Amino acid sequence: MYPELQHIISSSRRIVFFGGAGVSTESGIPDFRSVDGLYNQRYAFPPETILSATFFRRCTEEFYRFYRDKMLPLEAQSNAAHRFLAELEKTGKLTAVITQNIDGLHQAAGSKNVLELHGSIHRNRCLTCAKFFPPEYIRDSKGIPICDREVDHQKGTRSVCGGIIKPEVVLYEEGLDDAVLSAAVHHIRQADTMIIAGTSLTVFPAAGLVHYFRGQNLVLINRDATPMDDEATLVIHDSVGKVFSQLDCT
Repeated sequence: MYPELQHIISSSRRIVFFGGAGVSTESGIPDFRSVDGLYNQRYAFPPETILSATFFRRCTEEFYRFYRDKMLPLEAQSNAAHRFLAELEKTGKLTAVITQNIDGLHQAAGSKNVLELHGSIHRNRCLTCAKFFPPEYIRDSKGIPICDREVDHQKGTRSVCGGIIKPEVVLYEEGLDDAVLSAAVHHIRQADTMIIAGTSLTVFPAAGLVHYFRGQNLVLINRDATPMDDEATLVIHDSVGKVFSQLDCT
């Protein structure tokens, strides 16, 4: 049990949650930045290079080889952390979940107000006609996924769009969505408690959002130390799911 954290949650009125990869690792989704040897064996480039806008444009097929292999955990299930936050939202205490993750597990657990800073694997659109595609279409395609939308021409002929499909995830070299950022800043400024979990707070600009917090309680939950540990009201070095599984939402 974590009595100090439980007291903070019980006495708070407006909580905002900010989470990173460590929230989803307990669902079997690895942090792709971790060195596990597999990337070096199977890919000629580091993940940060492959997941860049330049690489997507120049080496689209190789991008998708990595993306299908490492970025589409469609069988993953929400864990104790996701479920706790969904229940906390139902009480009215939690005003927003701000996440760096793109897996959609917060929504799968029942969270409604989820601000996805880096987009989502569940949204994919044709770069030519903007047709929407689910992640299963990407998973089941071969090579570069191509839009199958039928196009009517003036002479009565029909053809397939054939545009390249791109996931609505924020790649390196791309900026974050302004509307999502603005909403995140709004909720952080209004919160009396901010819980940051499963992130090293080293990926910017997302990590810089913590500086907008002016509330009373800043809680950090992460296995390793972060640059903000000295600024926090409470620091817990443990797994996010383990901590949240021992808390009461009320």
